[in-house]
Amino acid sequence: MTPIIVILVIVIVAVIWFATTYNGLIKLRNNRENAFANIDVQLKQRFDLVPQIVSTVKGYASHEKEVLEKVTAARAAAMNAQTIDEKVAADKALSGALSGLRVSLEAYPELKANENFLQLQNELSDIENKLAAARRFFNSSTKELNNAVETFPSNIVAGMFGFKRAAMYEATEDRATLNKAPEVKF
Repeated sequence: MTPIIVILVIVIVAVIWFATTYNGLIKLRNNRENAFANIDVQLKQRFDLVPQIVSTVKGYASHEKEVLEKVTAARAAAMNAQTIDEKVAADKALSGALSGLRVSLEAYPELKANENFLQLQNELSDIENKLAAARRFFNSSTKELNNAVETFPSNIVAGMFGFKRAAMYEATEDRATLNKAPEVKF
């Protein structure tokens, strides 16, 4: 009876190990898929956010440019006015332009084109950092899966159920392209 109990215990331990190893491989594969879903979310955010930010900054910068150009033109006209009528008209134009500038300054304590461009730069940097972190997490999850698939004894269960080495998230560009800073054009 003792040999039967020993064999039964060995079989039970083997089944438990087998099930635990299989479930571990499933969890590692799911973690890897989840990690890629995180990359996908960041890519979608970049695809959605970048055009909106660029459009917003372009719109705001053109508004500021228009206000400043009106003030500059009205000032030049006022300085070049010769007759009383020309001076009155130029003064009205300058007052109107300055009112527009004051409204802008009241609504925005500073003209914020610089801040918007900095914000654009920070947002792009933030998105790229989040994307890089998601890629690192994906590669870490992939490494854990690959280790489990390739190391003994879990490689036995992996081979039985078709688990294979998974590819890492690697840059596809050549090194010269990767080392070049991206250009943002308006």
